[in-house]
Amino acid sequence: MNEAPSGPVDFGATPHAATTGPAPFGGPPSSFPPPTPFRKKLRILAWIAAGLLAIFFALVAWLAVTAPLSRSLKPIAPPSITLISADAKVIARKGAIIDKPVAIADLPKRVPEAFMAIEDRRFYSHWGIDPRGIARAMWRNLWAGGTKEGGSTITQQLAKGVFLNNDRTAGRKLREALIAFWLEAWLTKDQILERYLSNVYFGDNVYGLRAASLHYFNRQPERLTVAQAAMLAGLLKAPSRLAPTSNLEGARARAKLVIHAMVEAGFLTPEQERETRPAILDVTEAPESTSGTYFADWVLPEARDRAGAVYGAQDVTTTMDSKLQKIAEGAARRAPLGKAQVAIVTMKPDGSVVAMIGGKSYQKSAFNRAIQARRQPGSTFKLFVYLAAFRAGMTPDDMIDDTPITEGEYRPANHDRKYRGRITLRQAFAVSSNVAAVRLAEKVGIRNVIRAARDLGVRSPLGEDPSLALGTSEITLLELTQAYASVAAGAYPVIGHGLPPEEQSWLAKLMDRQKAFSDDELEMIRDLLSSAANRGTGSAAALRTSTFGKTGTTQDNRDALFVGYAGGLVTAVWVGNDDNTPLPGIAGGGIPARIWRDFTSRAIGEPTETETPADNDEDLVNAIANISVETNIGNLSIGVGPNGLNLDIAPLRPTEPAPSGPVAPPPLPATAPAQQPAEKQQ
Repeated sequence: MNEAPSGPVDFGATPHAATTGPAPFGGPPSSFPPPTPFRKKLRILAWIAAGLLAIFFALVAWLAVTAPLSRSLKPIAPPSITLISADAKVIARKGAIIDKPVAIADLPKRVPEAFMAIEDRRFYSHWGIDPRGIARAMWRNLWAGGTKEGGSTITQQLAKGVFLNNDRTAGRKLREALIAFWLEAWLTKDQILERYLSNVYFGDNVYGLRAASLHYFNRQPERLTVAQAAMLAGLLKAPSRLAPTSNLEGARARAKLVIHAMVEAGFLTPEQERETRPAILDVTEAPESTSGTYFADWVLPEARDRAGAVYGAQDVTTTMDSKLQKIAEGAARRAPLGKAQVAIVTMKPDGSVVAMIGGKSYQKSAFNRAIQARRQPGSTFKLFVYLAAFRAGMTPDDMIDDTPITEGEYRPANHDRKYRGRITLRQAFAVSSNVAAVRLAEKVGIRNVIRAARDLGVRSPLGEDPSLALGTSEITLLELTQAYASVAAGAYPVIGHGLPPEEQSWLAKLMDRQKAFSDDELEMIRDLLSSAANRGTGSAAALRTSTFGKTGTTQDNRDALFVGYAGGLVTAVWVGNDDNTPLPGIAGGGIPARIWRDFTSRAIGEPTETETPADNDEDLVNAIANISVETNIGNLSIGVGPNGLNLDIAPLRPTEPAPSGPVAPPPLPATAPAQQPAEKQQ
């Protein structure tokens, strides 16, 4: 038997290098192709480079068509904003406060350094885009759980301000990057920084460093101190919110952050940081035209913030409905207010504000009582008391004592000093019993009442004492409207807004999502609001359409309110004096309820001429202030209601037995605190 040769067999062919020796990883030699020749690699790289170059030129051509690059080298036009209603009507037009451009060579070096430290530390070293800054911002935003920091350079911000809008699409960001490269190619770094500083928004309708320096500090920018430059640089994050004229504490806190950033960037030493004192304002007001309406004044700062550094004329669509606004103005005008003021807020259940009245006359007073004024909400605040009770497991049919409170230091009284004994929560809410509300708040805990108010969007300070149940802590009418809108929407919180919400990332949507009421909670709280609006203290507001609401009247009739919803609209009405003096005879169930009904019926297209309030249930007391007088001609009952004066004379019955129901107790002793609220609910 012949043995196989021990060495390799030569069949006349030269073996490839890959076939000699053992195959790597145990695979067959033929599975590994020979290496690509060097020239072939060069051809592949050349094709890739040509493809990328073609894409680049295509992008430049697209950019030249959609946004001519030559425009980026022209002077920037002063910004102006036109506010448009949701039904395409012009609400207001507003220009800007501007001044001459600045020159970097004339500014103290700490001024541009302050802006670079907080906005773009590598400004003088990058080519318009800063990958390191973008990566840092992404990392910090990831850990912060949302968009807390941007990665745009000063050049990119200028590029956006030249002619791009403020959307957040990938196309806009791509054009922004290309324009940034273009600006870096055609302008020096100092020219880019000069254009940026001369046009950026600083709040208070002020654009450009010179105008801002004169407005906030009454000095030219060439004389700015480190502290003043830091405060101005800090405003760019949120100009309207941080404007020191309205938020000095926030502006100074942000300036402190800027100064620390200057230390981190090497522009200041730690010792200089410690020696720098907060900037002191010397505000110089520039004359400006009025914006026309309370609503426009409210939304304009946010409209400017959204526009950011976008210049030229802009149209901003708002949530206002011009037809509903006119109806609200008419309802306020028809009301017998005398010298009293009025405020109205109307929104949809999603928080879109469609109408706003901040006073009887904008021309006489631009002070917005719907947004800027904090007043006691009275018994409208009881919504949160009863919601806390339902969260604790109670129901509208549970019982509560409507009897005088004789223990403790706080001795609240019902508005007419009439008490009904043991009644249901439904009855107590409908007749707006003060003593029942205080007892209920103490039972469930004042902190739980506050938690309910916070959940429904109330952010004003709330006192942690028993009188809170009667609405003694001051809040804004907008906050109150938001809370009732949450009930209408079935989810909380509802945030009132005058501009359509910006598109959010999925993470922001996840973090900011609303919470839903439980079905039982929602059914019970709506049950109470329906009882109060149709058979209780708010019956003057009742419509054919399902009506939900609550009245409120504060101590000595200083504030009168009605808040409710029907037909997809949530509306709050306040009536009172600016100096907080009493309005004798006025109550939430009177003029505010009738204004609410006048507005809502017209807004939803429901005729009111033949409307009459629903009859009261036997166990409910209406909002009417009743006076009973015993005379020698019989029992005379006088009632003042929505339809005027009502007289009811019954025959005198000397032998009539005592009533079987609870008898009103005598007045409380004179030792009870006189300043405690005794709310008159109507």
